[in-house]
Amino acid sequence: MSSAKLKFPIYMDYQATTPVDERVLEEMLPWFSEKFGNAASTGHVFGEEAAAAVKTATRQIAGILNAEEKGIIYTSGATESINLALKGISAAFYGRRMHIISVATEHKAVLDCLKYLQGQGVEITILPVGSDGLISPRDLEKAIRPYTCLVSVMMVNNEIGVLAPMEEIGAITEEKDILLHSDATQAVGKIPVDIKKMNIDLLSCSGHKIYGPKGIGILYLSRRARHIPIGPQIHGGGHQRGLRSGTLNVPAIVGMGKACEIAQKEMKKEAERLLKLRNRLFVAITRELDQVQVNGSLERRIPGNLNLSFEGVDGESILLAMREIALSSGSACTTAAIEPSHVIRALGFGDERGHSAIRFGLGRFTTEAEVDYVAKKIIKTVGRLRGLLP
Repeated sequence: MSSAKLKFPIYMDYQATTPVDERVLEEMLPWFSEKFGNAASTGHVFGEEAAAAVKTATRQIAGILNAEEKGIIYTSGATESINLALKGISAAFYGRRMHIISVATEHKAVLDCLKYLQGQGVEITILPVGSDGLISPRDLEKAIRPYTCLVSVMMVNNEIGVLAPMEEIGAITEEKDILLHSDATQAVGKIPVDIKKMNIDLLSCSGHKIYGPKGIGILYLSRRARHIPIGPQIHGGGHQRGLRSGTLNVPAIVGMGKACEIAQKEMKKEAERLLKLRNRLFVAITRELDQVQVNGSLERRIPGNLNLSFEGVDGESILLAMREIALSSGSACTTAAIEPSHVIRALGFGDERGHSAIRFGLGRFTTEAEVDYVAKKIIKTVGRLRGLLP
């Protein structure tokens, strides 16, 4: 085990949220008090400097996406961005092209939104995934109808971390002249995201997954999407081309911009570091424990994610026995009664495997010492819990 000193509790739930990087916080602080102007009040210096700060952040965010600055719409987070994209496009095509295709492993923000739209008369097709968690582009192509208006595919799954084949999907939607939306919340800042290469028309993401603040996100609209009369979900003063009214959250926008700038510079090196740590954790656990299954493709996965099922042991029991370590047994964005993950179910496995799943989320401040401690603790805890079985 690494000799570095440990600090408790240990945080290993970086797919749920991330701490604000000190460099991000430093950039944000002046915009809470000293520079408090409204970015829409450009008739004086206070508003002008706020508008300039938003412009800088927009450039930073566009940079990490290889996107056009004019396509960025600020929201309160990825959930709002997803709702604006799906409901807004449905409103634009209502009565004409009323069919949306998505995937069984999507975040609940997408699935629940689609369920709502289904109640409004929109036809919804939910595609299955393989046991590796990946969608088949061929299945997608077969599901397209003459009246399909939108395809929505998550770029990186929040629970099992697998990478969707976005370039192949984008090539299909481009050829069929169908809009493509992607929830890229778990992708931006962790893997290279190129909107133009992937032919993405609408992209949702948030600041708090990349060491920025909570309460800020974006919806990106391609040039093609910007020519569609998307139905706004919030009405008011006509801010952001009428798509999302409300005073801009300048401190949070500045923070998200800085977080994107840092992530873009450090992404490659950080990905290599996290991959080594994840492999170290996986090898340590599987060397000592048998009947451990990896959920989702281990090869096509972001470096900081490891999702394992421990046969015969309930995931919630593991979490309760390891209170000094922050782990997850599913999505942090679902506040329902304890039930098997819909993502693990979609892989074709039974409820038992879903109940025994644990998500290890490694991030910017994870150390070797923490990885070694968590591996040792998991081995001990799972062994003890299995020993209690009749």
